[in-house]
Amino acid sequence: MLSNVSTRRGFAARLAALLPGLGIAGMVSPTAGAAEDNTVKKLDYEGKPAKSTGFITPLIVYNGVIYIAGQGAHSRGDNSDAGKQPDIEMHTHMVMENVKTLVEAGGGTMDSILQLTVFLTKLDDYDGLNKVFKTYFPNGGPARTCVAVAALPGQSLVEINCTAAVVNTAKKG
Repeated sequence: MLSNVSTRRGFAARLAALLPGLGIAGMVSPTAGAAEDNTVKKLDYEGKPAKSTGFITPLIVYNGVIYIAGQGAHSRGDNSDAGKQPDIEMHTHMVMENVKTLVEAGGGTMDSILQLTVFLTKLDDYDGLNKVFKTYFPNGGPARTCVAVAALPGQSLVEINCTAAVVNTAKKG
């Protein structure tokens, strides 16, 4: 029986390696025929095409993956409170609201976030960051990297970028 499993696994591995070369993988994938998946979509916070005048695009959707540029407490709108009260919990909440807005505009959800990269100006703020994260990821968080940096733009205490999976194709822009 073990030889049958081994043979089946070997066959499956060889078949999986062969499919991309034959162009068959695209026919059996769940997004088969979705030509828009191969289009890079540069979007704004509302999920509409981003203005071409900006040098940073907050949201890019490509091939079923959402890419979100670094979001700081200063990144969206006025957020003038960000510099007045340098509190990690307030800044993390502001950043996570930006992330949530962008993920949803790209057709994802907080649960579809695959990976986060977090930049903190002080590692002492790690526990405060985690306290806020628990409220955004009650079902368990994504893969995450957290690093300390000397400073962030706009006196933000935290900046986060991420990737997420598109789960709602109706909102992909």
